[in-house]
Amino acid sequence: MAGAGTGGDGGRAAGQGFAGRLRSVPALLRDRFGRVRAGVGLAAQAGVAAGLSWWVADSLLHIAQPVFAPISAVVALAASVGQRLRRTVELVVGVAVGILIGDLLIRLVGVGAWQLGVIVALAVVVAAFVGRSPALVVQAGATAVLIGTLTPSVPDLEAHRVIDALIGGGATLLVTALLLPLNPLRIINRAAGPALDLLADQLDRTAVALRERDAEAARLARDRLRDNKAEMGSFGEAAQGAREAATLSPVYWTAREGPLGRYAKAVEPVDRAMRNSGTLIRRAVTLIADGERVPDDMPAAVSALAEAARTLRKEFARGAPEPARCRESALRAVAGAGRAYRAGVDFSGAVVVAQVRTTASDLLVATDVDQDEANRLVRSAFGPLDPPRSGERAGSGAARPDA
Repeated sequence: MAGAGTGGDGGRAAGQGFAGRLRSVPALLRDRFGRVRAGVGLAAQAGVAAGLSWWVADSLLHIAQPVFAPISAVVALAASVGQRLRRTVELVVGVAVGILIGDLLIRLVGVGAWQLGVIVALAVVVAAFVGRSPALVVQAGATAVLIGTLTPSVPDLEAHRVIDALIGGGATLLVTALLLPLNPLRIINRAAGPALDLLADQLDRTAVALRERDAEAARLARDRLRDNKAEMGSFGEAAQGAREAATLSPVYWTAREGPLGRYAKAVEPVDRAMRNSGTLIRRAVTLIADGERVPDDMPAAVSALAEAARTLRKEFARGAPEPARCRESALRAVAGAGRAYRAGVDFSGAVVVAQVRTTASDLLVATDVDQDEANRLVRSAFGPLDPPRSGERAGSGAARPDA
């Protein structure tokens, strides 16, 4: 009987697991189709750049079997957005280093297994001396291999390899700048969204944790916000790519001073907002664990700060001339923090209040407000720094929040 019961439990568990996997299929498909939609532009660029580079090398320059031209185009295009110009230069430099070392050593030591090893090793060492980029080193080593193995059977390989690299890199720049330029605002929106959503979501969870005095929930929010390298790395890389796209493509030159310029400059203040919010949440954990007071306005202030981050994303996505709603939410958070401070807070509570002010200032700067003006707005919204009321515990409200 026990065995039968165990088998029944196992069958039910397996059935529940299978049902759970079935329920996850639509979400998985949505994620995969989302990736496809996001990659359509890159796929089109890759196809056009590869075809264009082959046509130039084969039909215009009459290079026999110019396989390295489309390869170079795709390699340059595969670089992170924002690094394609640099990657193109690295391709050419790497090829040149590989050819120089390969051709020189072949003349000195000939062709063979050990000679190939020496050629590749020396090409990689020289490339590392010229620059630290992995792309440069890989291109130098790969070119040295080709020179060392194909030179005896393919005449003029050295010249063709350099020309192919130039054609491929040039085709990539032409396609990305003129023929099929990606919208830089779309590039940066796609990357900034997860970073700002992460900030807003964890601040929201912290506000709920403060209301419910749930230290574990606050810890989870703290740990998740700490793990922001992927989101902030993508945001910074996309900002660099958007600037490159706007610089190379005449279609988007006018966007450099508008929403795109503000968006690109927002990376650093958003990163500071992440770090200052991390301190806020860390002190919220301590506040709850120590049983300190939580005035009603404190979690409301943290919620308003989350709304400021979420609104910043929406206003950037719309290309709003002035992210006014984000500023309003940030200053509303500061005003709530001021009321919480005057209602009476303890040591960690005062730190939470101070970090609301500091994070709000960061978000204001992210909306293109000057730092001094952001600090002035924060001080004005916070209100007077009244001393603690009589009868409060010693140390309550003693820590004065900074701007």
